[in-house]
Amino acid sequence: MKKFIYALAMSFAIFSCKTTQNTVIEEQPIVTKLDLVNVQDDRVMVTIDPAEFTTETTTFYIPKTVPGTYSTSNYGKYSEDLKAFDYKGNELEIVKLDDNSWSIPNAKKLDKITYWVNDTFDVQGEGGIYSMAGTNILEDKNFLLNLHGFVGYFENLQEKKYRVEIKRPSDLIGGSALEIAETLSTENDESKTDIYNLNRYFEVTDNPIMYAEPDTVSFNVQGMEVLLNVYSPNDKFSAETFAPAMERMITAQKNFLGDINSTDKYAILLYLSATPGQNDAGNFGALEHHTSTVVVMPEIMEEEALNESLTDIVSHEFFHIITPLGVHSQEIHFFDYNDPKMSKHLWMYEGITEYFANLFQVNQGLIGNQDFYDRINEKLEAAKRYDDTMSFTVMSENILEDEYQGSYANVYQKGALIGMALDIRLRELSGGKMGVLDLMKELTQKYGKDKPFNDDELIADIVELTYPEIQDFFDQYVIGTTPIPYSEFFEKVGLEIREGQVPVDYFLKNQTTPYITVNQQGNILVRNDVELNSFLQDLELEAGDMIQSINGTAYNRENIYDLITTSQTWNEGEPISMTIVRDGEEVILESSIVAPTAPGLRLVEIQNADSDQIELRYAWLKS
Repeated sequence: MKKFIYALAMSFAIFSCKTTQNTVIEEQPIVTKLDLVNVQDDRVMVTIDPAEFTTETTTFYIPKTVPGTYSTSNYGKYSEDLKAFDYKGNELEIVKLDDNSWSIPNAKKLDKITYWVNDTFDVQGEGGIYSMAGTNILEDKNFLLNLHGFVGYFENLQEKKYRVEIKRPSDLIGGSALEIAETLSTENDESKTDIYNLNRYFEVTDNPIMYAEPDTVSFNVQGMEVLLNVYSPNDKFSAETFAPAMERMITAQKNFLGDINSTDKYAILLYLSATPGQNDAGNFGALEHHTSTVVVMPEIMEEEALNESLTDIVSHEFFHIITPLGVHSQEIHFFDYNDPKMSKHLWMYEGITEYFANLFQVNQGLIGNQDFYDRINEKLEAAKRYDDTMSFTVMSENILEDEYQGSYANVYQKGALIGMALDIRLRELSGGKMGVLDLMKELTQKYGKDKPFNDDELIADIVELTYPEIQDFFDQYVIGTTPIPYSEFFEKVGLEIREGQVPVDYFLKNQTTPYITVNQQGNILVRNDVELNSFLQDLELEAGDMIQSINGTAYNRENIYDLITTSQTWNEGEPISMTIVRDGEEVILESSIVAPTAPGLRLVEIQNADSDQIELRYAWLKS
């Protein structure tokens, strides 16, 4: 999963052991029905028929946690009025055990269960669930079906086949990497029922579907069909808007990956939030699946900025086809949705993935060398907010515990830096011939999506596939508590960290430090605890100034996203006029737009690097 941190959105808010063994008739799959036509009170009815039980009792679960989120979500809280029925239609006793589980004492009589599901987007704060792992029910318009939020499972039946039947309005189509086995129509054709066949419960949760009016494009990249489905509630964007950038990006990724080819079809489901945080998705990013990704972003972003963000976010999710989707531990392969055991290797699942999402761009010429160095430097700065002596394997294994949950975001910072340092070390030991991508190819051949590794054996396997010295790397910097000496690794490839002017955004110093904030009245103020960047200083803005309008457009808390996204489309040399209130008086500031910078440390190339450093750098970035 990749979270897109819209820093201002947060700053502005300142003010059982299972012993029952069940059996079911093999010939019949677990039939699950979702009714998207007869929506009531913004809820969808779900019916599940598990076939015949031979045991006296069973337990029904809705996931507490799902793969890729590394957090507790409690999806069962969004299900209401759960009922069990016998074969004559009589209601059976059912006992709610907790938010996510229900005991059914008379399982031998059980024919089916029914329940209503609320969506998460409408809930204040979305119940702590990331939007990209959440659900949306917007009658006759949009249904974002992360199926783990709708479909549950019976105890010990996760490996049974599922038949998912989705009744939907005829004018809504389902965007998904799943193939529809059959579509049934009603006589008046006002609704249709799409039928999907899946081999086990994991496949249900691994295949999101987004129903909306058709807005889809497809393109082929080296034999892989890519589907892009977009829901833009105000029709600001369409799938055609993003298709060129997505095709260019995935083509570059496939070129980067070479002979790694794990899927013939890949779906990108893009949901654009109209009113972020106000009865709509309020946090942004994407959640990976084997053959698809769900992306949630704000609709108010401008096209250029949105395309740039999508490149970073979707590329991260696509690289998850390598790990954990392709290479993963038993804890992930046999995931326990309600009592999860977490793997030790977030440094690989998220760290290596995030590293590749940046490395491939410089490798394939989508960005320049210095752009890549700046991205690495941003991660260096961001990682400083976390405990640099914390063992990454210990943190990963215990990520659901309160003590470690606050360190999760570091998997995208230090996790990626671990990948970078490992890459440089492998290049050094192999004379430039082997890097982390080569290592992941070796692991893919050794394991693969259907053969999980033992969590405690992965690092030994990596050492066996590479060099004995790599054991020391893991012992010190991943398993151990020694901070990575980044300068030593940078020196190997002819780089150094030097003081100077660092590029920043117009209103953001970095992803967690904006130059502006909002007071209780909803007015935008210039912060007094952050040194302003060169652009704001040239404009002669001062701490405490209240920004009223820019180039004739009024701004406040309600449209602060517009200010940020619009500024990302500004061009140097264009005139700017900003109306502010200073000491109770209205003041107009006028200037020309310049690229903003701020004092800081920057990762740059050593001017007199020797040939060995230059050769190793080339192997690192371009091989």
